[in-house]
Amino acid sequence: MRKIILSVILITILVLTFISNFIIADNPIPAEAVKFDTGDTAWMIVATAFVLLMTPGLGFFYGGMVGKKNVISTMLQSFMAMVIVTILWTVVAFGLAFGPTIGGIIGNPSYNLFFEGVGTNTAWSLAPTIPFILFALFQAKFAIITPALITGAFAERVRFWAYLLFMVLFILFIYTPLAHMTWHPDGVFFKMGVLDFAGGTVVHMSAGWAALAGAIFLGKRKIQKVNPARITYVLLGTGLLWFGWFGFNAGSALGANGLAAQALGTTTVAAAAAAMAWVFLDKILGHKLSALGACIGAVVGLVAITPAAGFVSISHAIFIGLFSAIVSNLVVSKFPKGKIDDALDVFACHGVGGMVGMLLTGVFASKAINPAVGDNQGLIFGTPTLFLNQLTALVVVSIFAFVGSYILFFVVNKITPLRVTEEKEELGLDISQHGEFL
Repeated sequence: MRKIILSVILITILVLTFISNFIIADNPIPAEAVKFDTGDTAWMIVATAFVLLMTPGLGFFYGGMVGKKNVISTMLQSFMAMVIVTILWTVVAFGLAFGPTIGGIIGNPSYNLFFEGVGTNTAWSLAPTIPFILFALFQAKFAIITPALITGAFAERVRFWAYLLFMVLFILFIYTPLAHMTWHPDGVFFKMGVLDFAGGTVVHMSAGWAALAGAIFLGKRKIQKVNPARITYVLLGTGLLWFGWFGFNAGSALGANGLAAQALGTTTVAAAAAAMAWVFLDKILGHKLSALGACIGAVVGLVAITPAAGFVSISHAIFIGLFSAIVSNLVVSKFPKGKIDDALDVFACHGVGGMVGMLLTGVFASKAINPAVGDNQGLIFGTPTLFLNQLTALVVVSIFAFVGSYILFFVVNKITPLRVTEEKEELGLDISQHGEFL
């Protein structure tokens, strides 16, 4: 049956792309002809490549932390996100995220099927100095890494084909509504004034809550404590993530400008501060200063600064890095691992880090840094409106992402079992799922 389904999918895509000019209406989003800025365009091409590099970086980061029998499978889950989500985004998901709004919740995909109307002669309304297709491809890289982040929670026990199906459903039903509500000018969160510079809600909170739902649904691994296969992989992955995150955050300025430079600066210091806080706290709590701790701390800082990167000062970015690392470290240490097996602490790092970052954006956002903040500045400047908006979005996104993801896990499990058998788990996913080994 699976062979038939896969054959149908391949043949359908072949046929539709071959005859696309006959069956897809030419309905580009209206836009005035613009003269693009070559500097902005050049930077955004580079930033797009940076963000894509984060996903193989994540593969190394996660792959080094799992047991030796599951390294290839874990890294391949990230790699296949680049493959599947790229096609899905081009065919329909971009339109769902950024097409004309339907109630401020989701976009109308009919305008942009197979990137119809997404070309080099028009521009997105909020990125007028770069080609529309470049904006769409930049956003594709955000969509790619989000389901890959989730995989750390159910590492070492998920069937690969079931993961691929969940990834498709997650992008269509969880990611695209959140992207539309947060980043589309007609989205409900955008119109509320919620600030998310580069994906605190859309990427990290959604992935964190989906990870928690997956860990609960799949249950515990047979053996929860395993020795990390390659700490050197974790170090390499962290370096690639940190490097790519400059595209993630600075690229979200959508131009080569002062705001991009500010976001690069806040990203740099938040990551460094968080890594420092994590290893210092480990020592305070009686643990050794470890490479693994330093890497996790840096990533937590990168997560937490993501929603705030273009809205806060350098000093406040340092605070965000320090505070987020302390909170996530304590959550990791107190997380009920005996009951919920979030294998690589995705919820404690990405989910909690994203929530801390969203709330602290509501505390520290300043119109002196970014005039788009307007009069609804952060709580520290005496205006509570933004903080309350951030808190409202946090609650809504948390409920939506957790409940929605749990339902998707349930649906996928009804279609095809999510979890491998005990025998295959014992054998390791590298051999049992892919016939390969280190």
